[in-house]
Amino acid sequence: MTPSPILDAPGAVSARDGSPDAGVPWHFGDPFAEQRAAARAVAVVDRSHREVLAVTGEERLSWLHLVISQHVTGLADGAGTEALVLDSQGRVDAHMVLAHADGTVWLDTEAGASATGARGGRQSLREYLDSMRFWSKVDVADATADRALLSVVGPETADLLANLGVALPDEPYGVAAAGEVLARRMPWPAVGGGAAILPPAGRRGREGTAAADLLVPRPVLHEWWDRLTGAGARPMGSWGFEALRVTAVRARLGVDTDERTIPHEVGWVHVAAHVAKGCYRGQETVAKVHNIGRPPRHMVLLHLDGSPEVLPETGDPVLLGERAVGRVGTVAQHHELGPIALALVKRSVPVDAELTAGAEDRVVQASIDPDSVPEDTPGLGREAARRLHG
Repeated sequence: MTPSPILDAPGAVSARDGSPDAGVPWHFGDPFAEQRAAARAVAVVDRSHREVLAVTGEERLSWLHLVISQHVTGLADGAGTEALVLDSQGRVDAHMVLAHADGTVWLDTEAGASATGARGGRQSLREYLDSMRFWSKVDVADATADRALLSVVGPETADLLANLGVALPDEPYGVAAAGEVLARRMPWPAVGGGAAILPPAGRRGREGTAAADLLVPRPVLHEWWDRLTGAGARPMGSWGFEALRVTAVRARLGVDTDERTIPHEVGWVHVAAHVAKGCYRGQETVAKVHNIGRPPRHMVLLHLDGSPEVLPETGDPVLLGERAVGRVGTVAQHHELGPIALALVKRSVPVDAELTAGAEDRVVQASIDPDSVPEDTPGLGREAARRLHG
């Protein structure tokens, strides 16, 4: 993808080679001040490297309902949600955020998103969805060249957007059109010093404040960036946004997930995967684990005892003694918490365990944030069986 024009903005620093955020600013000179601005006021983030798909046609909702994990047959105009594409074993292939407005369902997803095709090979997400149309009256188009994503984060988000003529809906994932722009209220990332409260995932902790995604025409991306910063939003790079996402304990596909990840492990059940509807690929695994099982791993927030120069990397092991018990996901530096990371660890790992994270010459001490641990609730079927036998 062509690098974002926001990289030409004053102070913009490019992400490091190999970063999933290549092509957009990493920071603007002071990533901790950028995070503080998001926590206390408002900041804007260039996320224009995300891919955007547009689904149109009279059967768009009924067709999407069959191929993604979320219940969308009744997705109202002006509403959004999160959704997944799973493989036949219920493992996560793709994650996306939806916005339904004026006859189009917009899907934004990770750059290079793909899914397992009918013959087992990988296809781009757009190719996969297109291959599933059959005779349905829908069209799936790659709109990345036409639309770009900006995210606004902070307690003053709604007020700033209102000053620009954008009325942000009150409901999470609510979508509003303001001329050429779509605004979607987001329930994350958090901006406090601790894990955000995420009731659908059974997590405990603090609640985040307002955030919004703006889907703007790509030709006027820089114009909207200037309007937002001119109205008082501080420029913030992906460094700050990722740190806030980590404190919200929100997974990012391909960073916090691996080839074995199922939705239950990373808090995507209910948030992005419906447990009651059928007819989508991988539904059997989702329902079975939810009703009668438990996921083998769960995602937690780790506090890292390391300097900024010596930190683990994505994919490094989490160790209990000499035994590998997990995998490091996103590693971030937070303006209050210091070095932190998301990690997938075995459910049997004690919350107070003394862990290490990393490999080779980047091994550091790590501890689990207890507020980030999902509540261990038994599946509905398992609980019913227990009561019956009792």
